Amino acid sequence: MTATTHAFQAETQKLLDLMIHSLYSNKEVFLRELISNASDALDRRRFEAVSNPDLAAEGELGIELVANRIERTLTISDNGIGMSREELVEHLGTIARSGTLEFLKRAGDGDEASPDLIGQFGVGFYASFMVADEVDVVSRRAGEDGAARWTSKGAGEYALDDADRAEAGTTIRLKLKPVDGEAGISDFADEWVLRNVVKKYSDFVSYPIRLTIIEEAVAPEGGEGDDASDAADATGVTPGEPTERRVDEPLNSMKAIWTRPESEVEESDFDEFYKHITRDFQDPMLRVSTKIEGTFEAKALLYVPSKAPFDLYHRERAHNGVQLYVRRVFIMDECRELLPEWLRFVRGVVDAEDLSLNVSREMLQQDRQIQTIRKHLVRKVADRLKQLSKDDAEAYLAFWAEFGPVVKEGLLDWEEKRDRIFDLVLAPSTHHATDLTSLSDYVARMPEDQEAIYYIAGPNLDVLRRSPHLEAFEEKGVEVLFLTDPVDEVWVNQGPVEYRGKPFRSIGHGEVELGSDEDKEKAKEDLEKKEESFSDLLAAMQSSIEDTVKEIRLSSRLKSSASCLVLEEGDLSPQLEAMLRQAGQAIPERKPILELNPDHAVVVALGKRFEENPTDARIGKSAKLLLGQAILAEGGQLDDPTGFAELVNELMAETL
Repeated sequence: MTATTHAFQAETQKLLDLMIHSLYSNKEVFLRELISNASDALDRRRFEAVSNPDLAAEGELGIELVANRIERTLTISDNGIGMSREELVEHLGTIARSGTLEFLKRAGDGDEASPDLIGQFGVGFYASFMVADEVDVVSRRAGEDGAARWTSKGAGEYALDDADRAEAGTTIRLKLKPVDGEAGISDFADEWVLRNVVKKYSDFVSYPIRLTIIEEAVAPEGGEGDDASDAADATGVTPGEPTERRVDEPLNSMKAIWTRPESEVEESDFDEFYKHITRDFQDPMLRVSTKIEGTFEAKALLYVPSKAPFDLYHRERAHNGVQLYVRRVFIMDECRELLPEWLRFVRGVVDAEDLSLNVSREMLQQDRQIQTIRKHLVRKVADRLKQLSKDDAEAYLAFWAEFGPVVKEGLLDWEEKRDRIFDLVLAPSTHHATDLTSLSDYVARMPEDQEAIYYIAGPNLDVLRRSPHLEAFEEKGVEVLFLTDPVDEVWVNQGPVEYRGKPFRSIGHGEVELGSDEDKEKAKEDLEKKEESFSDLLAAMQSSIEDTVKEIRLSSRLKSSASCLVLEEGDLSPQLEAMLRQAGQAIPERKPILELNPDHAVVVALGKRFEENPTDARIGKSAKLLLGQAILAEGGQLDDPTGFAELVNELMAETL
């Protein structure tokens, strides 16, 4: 058959221009696309050979790269299913057939491209023109004798001709453009550039990718002149002449161990794979292997590192997260759509049989598949961590020390299943001197009449353990959790929060009611009686610090301390106010309540002093001192520490 020249359709040429100049952000992905196409062709030949043994390859199925540094060409060959002359026209001459106009319309409008263009219309092949001035394709269909050649410079037309090829398969030869760093064009005839690109994008392609380098021979060691000639004669190498050097080992590892049953993979191999994809020299803490089956298929191999990465709290610098593959071909290094922020420390790979990508395969489309995979992975990781807490408490404590605050960030998301996260939470409590407790254990220890999960929040655990707010709870034997991470101040204030039907309640907010209904009623009556005798004193003290506190009242929560500060339900804690202020948020004005212990010696003495002289100046000064003590007791800062010190010195001098 004679050679023929064909013009691209007008819309096809527009699409080609878009492919070359706009579609891909990284020029190196052209090699990913060509290797992916070659891998698909090998898969098809292997599949069709099952029903037709005549189509089976004689040797090993694989992909060959030949980099000719002299002619500046790169050749990609496979011994896959191949294409006939008609198929070359169908797949390469008419890029998108009837879908081209629709794609161009969307691209022109700035919308996302149709996600199925890559696999259905072979658009990825045209990424070659980003780095090549001319593309030459020779292909022979398995089971047929003749081969055909397709050639184009991407400038409006392509040529078709007969060709010779010894076996079935496809060879693509690229005449490379000059190296241009500003345009993102590397030296794709360089061995190390090819190694790095293949390792990044095609490391887990299941067929070997081998490399041959053609370059000018260099003078062998032995000097110059006659010595050099003698050395060349001995080695058969003539300086300046082309020489062919074949790289012995495949460029890709082909070790996509997530595709193999766990029982067939050694634990050391799993650990080595983790180090390979993360560049972490330590073994992982935990491994999660899972797969999704049904309307679509995906597999995942995820890891929890043994130590928190340096960028855990600097998301803008994060890298090496969950890598996304489609049929073992690398798509992106950190696919943030596959896991929520509170699991951002998880590393590993997700390999889907088919996903809706944009046309350049560099971004995901938002669809139900992604959401399904995400929900599946979250559940599997959470279940695996929960199991670890039961099987190996020491290992789980190590995990919580590294990643606990990040896990609790998930409690800020109303779309998450909070109980799943609460099952993972550990916290110190009044029940343990040094150990942490889980929320499930806390709830299991709750008396039947306890209505809430009690907590106290603040940045310093030692200060919290000495808080006056604990006194009534310790007297009644009611356990209180200590929440010390900054994120705790946020999630506990996000509306009503509960775990297993028990609401979280701050012991520093509102009234305290502990014990049975009978106990609560009796405590209320006792407090009301005392308030009658202290009402005038409280009013006098209130007048001296009314700019600072909303109210002074008697306390049922204090047993040994003289005073404490209490917030009303819904008020922001001082720590949360500070966080919002740092973020530039407006803070609503609020005043705390000062509670006094009516049985404390200082308050009793103040009552007697007031009876003797209601206008005694020391009444107001004592109110300021009790307020200052309450602020210091919860780790706060005084507005006027000098004035507070002068008051202390003055009263000490009077007493002494």
